[in-house]
Amino acid sequence: MTSGFIDTHRERPSQMTIQASLMRQIENPELSPSQRAELRCEMAKELEETGNYEDASKSMGELWQRVGEQPQVQELDQSTAAEVILRAGVLTGWIGSINQINGAQELAKNLISESLHIFESRGASKKVLEAQTELAYCYWREGAYDEARVVLKGVIARLATDSALKAKAVLRSAIVERSAICYSDALRILTDASPLFDKIHAHTIKGGYHNELGLVLKNLAASEKREDYLDRAFVEYAAASYHFEQAGHKSYRANVENNLGFLYFKANKFKEAHEHLDRARRLLLSLRDSGTVAQVDETRARVFLAEGRNLEAEEAARAAVNTLGKGGRQSLLAEALTTHGTALARLGYCDNARSALFRAVEVAHQSGALNDAGMAALTTLEELNDDLNLDEMQAIYERAYCWLTPSQHPQTLHRLLQAASRVLAAGRTKKVAKAPEVRILTEIGTAPLNEMMRRYENDIIRQALKTGKGKVTRAAHLLGISHQRLIYILESRHRDLLSIRTPIQNRKRIIKKERD
Repeated sequence: MTSGFIDTHRERPSQMTIQASLMRQIENPELSPSQRAELRCEMAKELEETGNYEDASKSMGELWQRVGEQPQVQELDQSTAAEVILRAGVLTGWIGSINQINGAQELAKNLISESLHIFESRGASKKVLEAQTELAYCYWREGAYDEARVVLKGVIARLATDSALKAKAVLRSAIVERSAICYSDALRILTDASPLFDKIHAHTIKGGYHNELGLVLKNLAASEKREDYLDRAFVEYAAASYHFEQAGHKSYRANVENNLGFLYFKANKFKEAHEHLDRARRLLLSLRDSGTVAQVDETRARVFLAEGRNLEAEEAARAAVNTLGKGGRQSLLAEALTTHGTALARLGYCDNARSALFRAVEVAHQSGALNDAGMAALTTLEELNDDLNLDEMQAIYERAYCWLTPSQHPQTLHRLLQAASRVLAAGRTKKVAKAPEVRILTEIGTAPLNEMMRRYENDIIRQALKTGKGKVTRAAHLLGISHQRLIYILESRHRDLLSIRTPIQNRKRIIKKERD
């Protein structure tokens, strides 16, 4: 997809012009209740596209006024009633997320499902797919990535022609994969869909594409050490900001600023990171978007941790936890709890840190966000190593291993190996103590613990070899150990994995061939 920011498609009328026209039509006294309701839904949808969810709610008039209320559809025909219920469900999901309303996502799913059933009964296949796309987003907000993935896959398979709806479903599919730390899958989805997004006129969707591509490239730049990906991420964020500005979507512009803050933080440019986070916060406070403000606070807490400003990190993370704890964004709450627990541990408040990190594991696991649960468990081992007994360490590692080994992120696999080394060191000394150096697993230790760790080691190395397409050098790099060390481990402890590696080439033969 081209990186230029000029949209050559014919511009639609401005949002204000569309809204004014719709309002004049709504006030026409000759309209039937169903006709008026259809116009109200159209106006609400236009306002949703700009992130103006409160005004979208007001535009529904007497049909639906607030989260938790059942839409008034008694006078409407079935098709229009289904549309009203769908709009109420979508707005419930958005407003519930922004204002951190507890149980809002469940209410949203119920309303969207109700509309879906009506559309199905009337054979309105496109509306069914639209409802399913919105339902999947509610699952994603809750951290139920598997459910969201299944629903979106079905939607995309049934949308044969290019359309804004297909673009939205594809974009959300990439969001799910990125949230599940499947960055390569997310990049593949976005790259393959580039021609589709070139055809889309809607600035909000185009901006969403660039923003998501920037996020994926940023994560891949860190895991694969690709400076070119980092440069591309900056370009994609600039494109996203342009399109969101054209759409008048302040909330999404704030998200881009938050993402830029995170990108500068990862580049160790902390001053620039704080500047972008300040801009994001100002925009969000003007919108009274407390939920996304909390996400910015969590990002800032990570920046403070990297700067060694642990007290300020604890305060920012605590504010994020307090806000996110009121709503239904469980995966975001788990991330904030993990950051808060890290800050508490580094301040020496180990009991409070334990409580926060254990809660992060529980919250993420209950919502189905297993990667977030695994990261919380792994962080617990890293930050509270000296304050856990051997049984706790083994149990926590087993959880982290189970939930994180499907990850495509090399850094995560390396952290798992480091954590395993700590557990093994604790088993040797019969007490919790940090290993003198981080290294690949050894054979010293109690037999049951050693057998368990050998099995984990085998699976992690198998994953690294598969990711590295059988190349030992690449797998060793992913695991953070030397090529020679990995060869020794394979030949001495995991000969069953030798079949996965690429065939060994005789170096002398290669040299001779080149000379010939």
